[in-house]
Amino acid sequence: MKKKILKSLILPLLYTLPLQAQSAELDKLVLPDGFSIELYANVRNARQMSLGDDGTVYVGTRNRAGGRIFAIPDADGDGKADEVITIARGLKSPSGLTYHEGDLYIGAISRIYRIKNITDNFRNNPTPEVLTADLPDKTHHGWKFIEFGPDGLLYIPVGAPCNICEPDGDVFASIHTMDVNNPDAGITRYASGVRNTVGFDWDPVSGDLWFTDNGADTLGDEMPADELNRAPKPGHNFGYPYIHQGDTPDPKFGDGKYAADYTPPAQKLAPHAGAVGMAFYKGDMFPPKYKNNIIIAEHGSWNRTKAAGHTGHMLTLVTVEDGEAVNYEPFITGFLQNNKSWGRPTDVLELKDGSLLIADDEANALYRVTYNK
Repeated sequence: MKKKILKSLILPLLYTLPLQAQSAELDKLVLPDGFSIELYANVRNARQMSLGDDGTVYVGTRNRAGGRIFAIPDADGDGKADEVITIARGLKSPSGLTYHEGDLYIGAISRIYRIKNITDNFRNNPTPEVLTADLPDKTHHGWKFIEFGPDGLLYIPVGAPCNICEPDGDVFASIHTMDVNNPDAGITRYASGVRNTVGFDWDPVSGDLWFTDNGADTLGDEMPADELNRAPKPGHNFGYPYIHQGDTPDPKFGDGKYAADYTPPAQKLAPHAGAVGMAFYKGDMFPPKYKNNIIIAEHGSWNRTKAAGHTGHMLTLVTVEDGEAVNYEPFITGFLQNNKSWGRPTDVLELKDGSLLIADDEANALYRVTYNK
């Protein structure tokens, strides 16, 4: 106990927040019967999470200046963080990270970093190794969500450097792959017409890639829908900037373009929901309806009119059958109260026992969701 207290005292004040205040807000959340939620850790500006083999949770942040990444161990296995440890700082929006074969990979705008043997080194102020510094340096939609696919390649999105535009070259508005064993070979485009994805996962049944994509702004309160997309193989084009939500030509760039020429979304999500982190739930703790289906963190709208009200600010569940999305419904709500948010979900991560972590970059917290039969 003394060790934990001393550790918390030496953490910078900016990165420690009162546990009691965050726990009180959780009473506002609405969960299905049998589910419970509690505070796991306070983490400033929490974005993508990844799980180490030993149960340590790694968390990225989106801060442009002085961005940090964190390690959050739970050595005693009590379902709560032991401490929050800064691994690295001074990175440019290191929002994306993933643990893979003992190493930690970090996506920070124009760079991909690696810290080898992270389990033994996260307390030692390790210096991240630069795998590539050749990604675009545009910060508009430049933050990353990275993950290794079943093929062993690292998947790296590069968002559109604008709201709606025709970006120069083939690198923007796309998802790419990289062989981390040969980073000098650069990146290979996997999918195009993707405005801004910061969340994807692979179907545990089919192995297909699914990803969220944020719809464009300035086209109205109800247009366009955010998208949940399926890309079972390379080469799909999802329409941006010519076709929105799979069926609506852009008023400026859509002339002469046809929706039938592009891959439509597998599921239209709420307009401006800010659908970001997502994961197929593979565990056995939750009821059968969640197994092999998608849980999405919807960060929430920011520019709908007051009369229209906000969308997102919740977790949703998408049911998948035979490779098709067949249902889209709320899972955990209540981050929005009286049309004002106190929290904004950014990512979800399944722990080894089948419980679920939620990252929240507005309340600066991670929460753990459990189910009691």
